[in-house]
Amino acid sequence: MIGFLRGVLVAKQPPSLLLDVRGVGYEVDAPMSTFYKLPDLGGEVMLYTHLAVREDAHSLFGFISEAERSLFRTLIKVNGVGARLALGVLSGLSVEEFHRCVDNQDAARLVRLPGVGKKTAERLLIELRDRMPTLTTVALPGAGRLPAPEASPVDDALSALVALGFKPQEAAGLVRKLDVEGKRSEEIIRLALQSAAR
Repeated sequence: MIGFLRGVLVAKQPPSLLLDVRGVGYEVDAPMSTFYKLPDLGGEVMLYTHLAVREDAHSLFGFISEAERSLFRTLIKVNGVGARLALGVLSGLSVEEFHRCVDNQDAARLVRLPGVGKKTAERLLIELRDRMPTLTTVALPGAGRLPAPEASPVDDALSALVALGFKPQEAAGLVRKLDVEGKRSEEIIRLALQSAAR
């Protein structure tokens, strides 16, 4: 129904962002892999989208590449995997890394992701072994970027980690181990997710 959005990035607080498309503000949830590649606030971005319609809500999800959206759509078809868990998987692993996990039947790597237990990891590996989407990556344009101050990158990172499925204490423990001096929230989140996956 909505295949993509192209507009100006107005706000970003992982996992949500606000995109101004010719005067209409779209609230979009996105994985951290997409957040890492977003322009600064005021920059133009194009996101491939997936609209999820439920009785109680219409949710729009955005992805920086067609490959990410394709994997997201494949993940949510697996029994017991919802949109939030699929975002968590894409936030912790790139599309290529996820493909490698499935090819190598590496349940241990999947279990390290927030919200993925042993049974869910095994179900993902079994159900996706023969129906993984083709790997494709589409480069997206970015426009002029306007500088925008970010308030408390550590707080933003902690909020994002909790939204991705970590308990507040776990998120705080991951961030505490990092050297966060001078880092943006996206960098802190990436380092925390890498640390959790080890």
